[in-house]
Amino acid sequence: MALSELNNISIAEIAVYLPALFVAILLSVRHGFRRSVGWTYVVVFSLVRIIGASLELATINDPKNTSLYIGYITLQSIGLSPLILTQLGLVNRVLQSVEKARAGWLNPNSLRIIQIIVLVGLILGAVGGSDAGSNYGKTGVYEVSTKSKAGIALMIVGYILIVAATVITATRLAHAEPGEKRVLLAVAICLPFILVRIIYSAESVFGHDSRFSQFGGDPNILLGTAVLMEMIVIAIVEGFGLTFSVRPKEELPSKTLWAHSQGRRERRRERHAHQGYVSSNV
Repeated sequence: MALSELNNISIAEIAVYLPALFVAILLSVRHGFRRSVGWTYVVVFSLVRIIGASLELATINDPKNTSLYIGYITLQSIGLSPLILTQLGLVNRVLQSVEKARAGWLNPNSLRIIQIIVLVGLILGAVGGSDAGSNYGKTGVYEVSTKSKAGIALMIVGYILIVAATVITATRLAHAEPGEKRVLLAVAICLPFILVRIIYSAESVFGHDSRFSQFGGDPNILLGTAVLMEMIVIAIVEGFGLTFSVRPKEELPSKTLWAHSQGRRERRRERHAHQGYVSSNV
């Protein structure tokens, strides 16, 4: 039985993401899992693509197994979020460096809002993909669920916010430590490719062109606007990542933010004591 174009794409994904997985694990171990600034998401993304491609290839010998289709469609639906979260982790690293020299209203804590938005989008995408896969297994018709549409909408919002955070961080880049500017450069290079990937997803869930369908669509469009875009982004972040310096353990964002907050508390106490407003139990 001859392999289909989709089968060939799945084989290519396994060939690319197996070494990418090992590199991502290496980077996570090297930088420390608590300070991996997004490498853990690269690990997750690589696993998602390897498992998803394996499930798609498994349908060759078991085309009537609906569980394989459900798993493949579900994993196909959640691949975008780890890419966005990886960029968020890199921007977060640069902000940590900038905050050491000059505090601003945009700080690592602020980025948690974007993280929550993308994670909610991830959950909705997973549930929506599962629902679509179950429906396909029962009816043989692939239909995008409302949850998937909501998930992609949140991804779009998260992407816009990351672009804004990248631009704002770039204006403060002069305060970053040596070598950290390269981190933001990696993000800036990746963002256009992620935009193409988002456009594909948006068209697949909101549009009416069957060629952009995540399942049963044109394999060439899938390859050019989704698969290759993802591979390029992973190649960029891992290529740059191998050149990044390892941040010392004491530079964890939680301690940096704690030091800032403690400093502010001490200054307030001194000011209140000077004004004679400190009570006996302060």
